[in-house]
Amino acid sequence: MAKQKQHQNQVKSITNRRARHDYELGDELVVGMELSGRETKALRMGHGQLRGAYVTVKDTELFLINAAINGSSGIIIPEEEQTRARKLLAKRRQIDALIEAKQQGRTIVPLQILTQGRYIKLRIAVGKGKKLYDKRQALKARDEGRDIKRALKNDR
Repeated sequence: MAKQKQHQNQVKSITNRRARHDYELGDELVVGMELSGRETKALRMGHGQLRGAYVTVKDTELFLINAAINGSSGIIIPEEEQTRARKLLAKRRQIDALIEAKQQGRTIVPLQILTQGRYIKLRIAVGKGKKLYDKRQALKARDEGRDIKRALKNDR
């Protein structure tokens, strides 16, 4: 019975793959999320998406905007609730630091939804948007590194 339960609760990672490409990221922070029961179940099954999502500040509170949580066959989530603003839970000191970074013109980017523990949490980071030429340089450096590794592997 225990093996079935372990197999059923496989960790479904929901990541924002474009975040590291579009932003120069700084320190990461893990915060809680205020969710309904249906949303929690859907996230544990891996039915969420962070593409285009961002974190904003309203009245000294953090909110996750534009993150989609889709229902599945057994979980019905109405359309208007799929992309609603969700409150993020963090300590006051952390929130003040994020507000200060936001006032300096930086962006708070959601990176990953963590579902493995008892609570569902969100990993966020403060980032600065990359320019197009920065993105090209990063791609070029990654390709060069890949070519070097390939050449070293073939020399053996």
